[in-house]
Amino acid sequence: MPVKIRLQRHGKKGKPFYWIVAADARSKRDGKYLEKIGTYNPNVNPAVIDLDIDEAVKWLQNGAQPTDTAKAILSYKGAMLKNHLVGGVRKGALTEEQAEEKFQAWLEEKAAKISAKTDDLAKAKADEKAKVLEAEAKINEERMAVVKEAEEAVIKAEADAKAAEAAANAEEVEEKAPETIDDAQEEASKEA
Repeated sequence: MPVKIRLQRHGKKGKPFYWIVAADARSKRDGKYLEKIGTYNPNVNPAVIDLDIDEAVKWLQNGAQPTDTAKAILSYKGAMLKNHLVGGVRKGALTEEQAEEKFQAWLEEKAAKISAKTDDLAKAKADEKAKVLEAEAKINEERMAVVKEAEEAVIKAEADAKAAEAAANAEEVEEKAPETIDDAQEEASKEA
């Protein structure tokens, strides 16, 4: 029975989530499988891969063939390297300790790369947030300047209106006021 290590899709539409399984090559994509050896979630950055490396190596040693995507995932997590090192131990080129030491060194280097990428993503996100806040602050300052100008214009218009009203009232009073005492007496006699 030919065995494949492949991805089995789960999750909802537009949000895939995969199981990494060892399955008979003749079974359906999401059908029966022999053993689940891990999960893969591509919805986050960086993608989350949970893999039982020892089980994957066991299946590779027994002749299971990974698909292209599964092979990339196994290589990313170090299962392909560990399989290679186990083959070297079996042939006598390495000892168990040397193989384990090489594998641990590779894991530490990989963890450093992943943490660097995570830090870079966090820094980029913080920088983007700072740019957005700066742009919002600039827009708010411009709005406040426009509002302040509008308020000043309203205050000036109200002051001009009061001044014009006072001037009109002064002219009215001036028109009504008699020029001399004689004129005042004439107006009083006309009214009476």
